[in-house]
Amino acid sequence: VQLVESGGGLVQAGGSLTLSCAASGSTFSISAMGWYRQAPGNQRELVATITSGGDNTNYADSVKGRFTVSRNNAKNTMYLQMNSLKPEDTAVYYCNAQETIASGTYLYYWGQGTQVTVSS
Repeated sequence: VQLVESGGGLVQAGGSLTLSCAASGSTFSISAMGWYRQAPGNQRELVATITSGGDNTNYADSVKGRFTVSRNNAKNTMYLQMNSLKPEDTAVYYCNAQETIASGTYLYYWGQGTQVTVSS
C-alpha cells in the first residue's frame, strides 16, 4: 500500500484547507484510515480516524467541530476538510492506513506528509 498526501499549504488563521490522501497498491485490504500531525518539537498526534465504510469517525478534542474526515472508497482516497484553522494547527499532516492481514493482524502504512502552515 502506498499513500500520497496533497493539499497542504499556507493559509491565514480562520481559513480552510482540504487535504487528500490517495492510496494505491493493495487497497482492497485497507480498513481504517486516519490523519495524524506533527509539529516541530512535538510528538506525532492523532487528528482523526475513519472506519472502512466511513460510518464511524473519531476526532482529537482540539479539532472537533472544525475538521471533518471522509473517504471515497471508489477513488481510494481519504480527505480532511479543515475549517477555522488556527496557528496551532500548523504541522506536517500524515495519512495512515490499516491493512488487514488476517483476523486481528494488521499492517500500518504512512504517507510522506504534507505541510500545513497557518499564519496569525
